[in-house]
Amino acid sequence: MEPVSAAVSAVLPAGGSGERLGGATPKQFCGLQGRPLVSYAVRAMERVSWISDIIVVVSPENIETMKSIIEKYGHKRVTVVKGGITRHRSIFNGLKVFAENQSSNRLLQKPEVVIIHDAVRPFVEEDILLKVVTAAKEHGAAGAIRPLVSTVIASGEDGCLDHSLERARYRASEMPQAFLFDVIYEAYQQCTDHDLDYGTECLHLALKYCKTNAKLVEGTADLWKVTYKRDLYAAESIIKDNLSQQICIITDLKEAVAQVGFLLHESLKSQVKVEAISISLRKNDSHLQNIFSGECYNFLCINDKEYATEEIQQLVDMLEKSNIPLLYPVILILVHLSISENISFSIGLEELTKIKKFAREVKKKNILVYGLLIQCKVFFLP
Repeated sequence: MEPVSAAVSAVLPAGGSGERLGGATPKQFCGLQGRPLVSYAVRAMERVSWISDIIVVVSPENIETMKSIIEKYGHKRVTVVKGGITRHRSIFNGLKVFAENQSSNRLLQKPEVVIIHDAVRPFVEEDILLKVVTAAKEHGAAGAIRPLVSTVIASGEDGCLDHSLERARYRASEMPQAFLFDVIYEAYQQCTDHDLDYGTECLHLALKYCKTNAKLVEGTADLWKVTYKRDLYAAESIIKDNLSQQICIITDLKEAVAQVGFLLHESLKSQVKVEAISISLRKNDSHLQNIFSGECYNFLCINDKEYATEEIQQLVDMLEKSNIPLLYPVILILVHLSISENISFSIGLEELTKIKKFAREVKKKNILVYGLLIQCKVFFLP
């Protein structure tokens, strides 16, 4: 996907208390598959190469928590900023970092376009980000919208129905939104305290104070916000569902190893989408790169090499250099075949220890490595 011809950064407000979710942990720090929700949103921005800087705005008491998440999961280009007492005040603080160079870590370049996206909307994809940024560059402001699911009604003072809105004429405002930086920053500078304390819609501020009419961009169904506890379960279900959609079986060029890959392909193809390829991971294979770009998250790597860590390291390196968004855990299963006439394993304890250590390290990057050691005799299919 082609990047936009503009400097783009993102501000992620993550200062909410999560009152509607219930529980002591704010929703942005709740775990999904062992990873905090905010980390998924950060990763979604981070994997877009044309987003220069990511500002995460959190409440003062959660600054150290957010910094530890950044360190643990290896997030890059991220700056943590102290939030305000309301959503708009937090966003304003995030914008100030660019305008007033308030970051203590490094000098941040003021972007031409800034994306504003909730830290509790974890499934945003590059395509919708590109659409709102492109529209904002042309119109000054843009935001994702979705059709209303329910009819909106108004009640009178007596608690009875006063009137209802024609649902076909209205849309639900979603995230992400994007703005020319100078437009949204000027709007926030002119805001009243009432706007900052009670307002919720950034597009409205751009219209009210800068006369900028936002372009509305039809969003996808996965832009919803985690608000209640049931939303956490739904989000986790989406992650698990994505994990099970397809698998890529990778073998080297040796005949015995390739035959095992073929047998696995035949046994799995009726259950999931299976791609089987025989390649050398030492080469930059274009077929494998296409599989990465198709967002496959499950890989079965079969080999009979003595030093198996090198093989899986090469696959991880290729994954990291690709554009696959690591919003969901990537599963790498290393199957080591010990093909011989005797019963001794060809892989040593030292190599197994290295694999375990390597697995712990890449887990921080949302890559889960598992190992399977198979002892078998030499065989050939007819």
